[in-house]
Order: sequence, then structure tokens, then C-alpha cells
Amino acid sequence: MQKAFYDKLARPFEADERRKKRLIRANDIVSKAFYIAYPVLLLILALLRDERLLRVILVPLFSFLAVTIFRKIVNAPRPHEVWDAPSLIPKDTRGNSFPSRHVFSVFIIAMATAYVCMPAAIIMMIAGIFLAIVRIIARIHFVKDVVAGAAIGIILGWIGFWVI
Repeated sequence: MQKAFYDKLARPFEADERRKKRLIRANDIVSKAFYIAYPVLLLILALLRDERLLRVILVPLFSFLAVTIFRKIVNAPRPHEVWDAPSLIPKDTRGNSFPSRHVFSVFIIAMATAYVCMPAAIIMMIAGIFLAIVRIIARIHFVKDVVAGAAIGIILGWIGFWVI
């Protein structure tokens, strides 16, 4: 996709400081909600002495490590680097754009949740789609970055929780 596409998405938020602050807040709220939800899931499983606990720890852990290593190897630039256009969410990081690790993390946590409680996982996946859109609008990621992050999270989650 071309710069014009991303500029068109970002323009309403660049032009209005309140909208921009809401975009930043939406990114923070969704991200933090997942970083709270996952430990809560682990705590619930631990308190219930649920045999799924170890898998719910290991699948996301190894998946996260694999995605992190892959990102370092690929080291793809971010939209704000390619086009020298500012990201709307402050981001000092350069490179490591593909795949989106935020979106991947949301989807692997959603898959871990699906392994335990499908209705909660569906809500999490909807939130994950919302986060992906926010990160595209903010020029932090290209569409391919967030689609790959979500797909890898779903595929590795499916393999780790239901195939192996």
C-alpha cells in the first residue's frame, strides 16, 4: 500500500490533538488490558490447579521468543521510517516492524484464553483487530505487519494448544 493510504488514515488524527490523544490512549488501554489479562488467566489456572497451566505458559513463551528472533533477523522498517512521516504514537524504535509483536502478543494471548474460555477469547480477538487498526493509523506498522502478527499468533496458538 502506498503512502497516500496511510496518510489518509492518519490525517484526521494529525489535524485534531484530542483525536490523537484518544488514539494513543486506545493503544495503551488495549495493550495494558492484555498484559493484565494474561497473568490473571495464569493465576486462575494456578489457583484451580488446572492441568492446562503449563501449556498456557509455554506456548506463548516459545512463540514470543520465536517472533522476537524472526523480527530481529528481518529488521523491516516502520512506515514512519520509510516515508519520513511522523508516527502518531511516540515510538523511538527503528526497524523490527514485521510482524507486529503487539498484535502477535494479543492474538497468542487470545488463543491461550480460547484454550480455556472461548467466549472471552472472541472478545480478545475483536480487541486485537482494534489494536491492529490503531497501529496502522498511527504509522507504527504496515497492514502486512499486523496481519502477519495476528496470523502467526493464531497459527502458533492453534498448533500449540490443539495440534501438539
